[in-house]
Amino acid sequence: MGKKPESQLSNTGLLPRKLRFRQIHLDFHTSPDIGGIGEKFNRKEYQETLKDAAVDSITTFALCHHGYSYYDTKVGIKHPHLKFDLLKAQFDACKEIDVNVPIYLTFGANWLMGGLHPEWNENNFEGRSCDPLWPGFRKMCFNSPYLDHICEQIREVVKLYPSCDGIFLDIISQGQCCCVTCMKSMAENGFDPRKEADRKKHAQMVLMNYYRKTTEAAKAFDKNMPIFHNSGHVSPAYREKLKYFSHLELESLPTGGWGYDHFPMVAKYCSNLKFDFLGMTGKFHTTWGEFGGYKHPDALRYECASMLAVGAKCSIGDQLHPSGRLDSTTYRIIGEAYREVEAKEPWCDNVENASDIGLYSVEGANDVEAQNHPSDIGASRLLLEGHFLFDIIDSDMDVSKYKMIILPDDVNAGPALKKKIDAYLKNGGKMLLTGVSGLDTERKSFLWDVGAEYCGLSEFRPDYVLPSEELRSEFLDSPVVMYFRSHRIKVKKGVKSCGRIYDPYFNREYSHFCSHQHTPYKLEDSGFDSGSVKGNIMYLAHPVFENYRWYGASVYRDYMVNAIREMLGDDIGLKSSLPPQARVTLMEQASEKRYVLHLLYANKIVRGGSNSNPGDFIRPCNSVEIIEGLDPLFGTSVSLKLDRKIKKVTLEPQGMDIGFSESDGRVNINIGKFACHQMLVCHY
Repeated sequence: MGKKPESQLSNTGLLPRKLRFRQIHLDFHTSPDIGGIGEKFNRKEYQETLKDAAVDSITTFALCHHGYSYYDTKVGIKHPHLKFDLLKAQFDACKEIDVNVPIYLTFGANWLMGGLHPEWNENNFEGRSCDPLWPGFRKMCFNSPYLDHICEQIREVVKLYPSCDGIFLDIISQGQCCCVTCMKSMAENGFDPRKEADRKKHAQMVLMNYYRKTTEAAKAFDKNMPIFHNSGHVSPAYREKLKYFSHLELESLPTGGWGYDHFPMVAKYCSNLKFDFLGMTGKFHTTWGEFGGYKHPDALRYECASMLAVGAKCSIGDQLHPSGRLDSTTYRIIGEAYREVEAKEPWCDNVENASDIGLYSVEGANDVEAQNHPSDIGASRLLLEGHFLFDIIDSDMDVSKYKMIILPDDVNAGPALKKKIDAYLKNGGKMLLTGVSGLDTERKSFLWDVGAEYCGLSEFRPDYVLPSEELRSEFLDSPVVMYFRSHRIKVKKGVKSCGRIYDPYFNREYSHFCSHQHTPYKLEDSGFDSGSVKGNIMYLAHPVFENYRWYGASVYRDYMVNAIREMLGDDIGLKSSLPPQARVTLMEQASEKRYVLHLLYANKIVRGGSNSNPGDFIRPCNSVEIIEGLDPLFGTSVSLKLDRKIKKVTLEPQGMDIGFSESDGRVNINIGKFACHQMLVCHY
């Protein structure tokens, strides 16, 4: 549990941005067919609503996806039914009550400009832009003159509002565009538009030019102007782009398609970067643009607590009514969450994650942008449910602080990463490899000595595993189906096996099959092992994390949790009685000489979902994870192995001293009960 690893980021002169804790992201995408824009805006009412909801920052719109501006612009086109400078009215009202105002401009989606300039639209390989029969926004090409147009509008905004608290640019992505400008550009730069690989390389070149030009525009009058470019996901593959950011905003609406496990996964990576960051959820029952949709207050309370628990600030998405009046129900709900956040802030600022495990991201190690990579999701979810203290890392980050590193399923360990890991292992670090990770498939051998002979890829899918007794579920004594193909290994003499593989009679094919799904296993094991443990290295032959991502069986979780605990041994930083649904993080607040253990718990149920389109241009609802009602947990116990001598333990923000005991170098604490979120503070 040492210092935060340094990230290898280039410097563009942007100073890191210190964020406030209680932000609103106030969408205002408003059709030109609606009149009376902003006519119900009332400065005093606006201020009182924000104060009552304990809001201290609100991202406010200059330019929306419809393509209209909400201020007195000479570059853009003001909304046809807006009769005054709404942005200035909102801005001035907020500044009077010490509420920060970052300013939003759309970039990737612009219905108006896409219609006025069809040549600025992003086109696919077939030369088509958006579907004209589906009402929605046009996707713009960043390689067209549109880039210069928006940069001019950014400069206009920062000149008009020099005291704004940052520029937020949205919908930042460049597809494999084949518009006239891109076709010419590809020819000039030696790319073949018929090849997908070349189209992707060209798109990346265009995107990097976007980052450079828009960042320069935002800093035109203030070199320290904060800026954030939103793509809906911040991945380890962002390393090259992060030099153009002053801070990070992690868009992750649990009910809007991201799910409840996305945010902690991304936050576990971003907490290792030299950025202040916030989590962004929404007040909506579903996702952005839902008027009259309300998340249960308990859900927002939990979601904000989950942000604090990883060292993030909070942002809640809302959409302003065309009239300019904030919705009273929305801000009563937000206020319930934000008043709790305000009370907890002293224990949540200037903190660092205290971790046992460094989990290599497949995205980061392989340098590919692949949001929702199944191995990353499965590994993160399993570590969260197992209540391990972990970070998600990329190949540039230091690993020396970790007791253990994990390379999940598909990590390509090139020469530089192998050299770094060799040094780590030499200094006593432990490592878990799974699936292809740690394999040189061309040479059909392992990169590290795992104490096993490599015999190639299994011909069977699925096969079955009977884990060794200490790794299997308590109720298990029969082989478990593993849906993804394993590698064949035979453990060498004197090396510990993780279990035995059982083959099916045959693969299910048109020529022969058995029952509804797959063929049962033969009663005799195959002669191959499911994994090996040699010294400080464990290898498991299946892509176990991807398997857990897609199938989620408790026997898979037990197999992996027990394997990780076996490797960590007595060095494990946290033991607890918490159920898998609970979440736990340990943060160190060195300036206050204390550790803060965050305990989180909420029951989630899945509702809704439709495979059919209800028609009339209404989007079908995906299934939604719901939190309503926060049942308490009773009799929770935790045991911590910490680097420092603990003097006292308190429950916060209650300010209540709680007893603890010490044994075998561990701090042991029992808690009567808690609901939703409890901070357990260990003072040293």
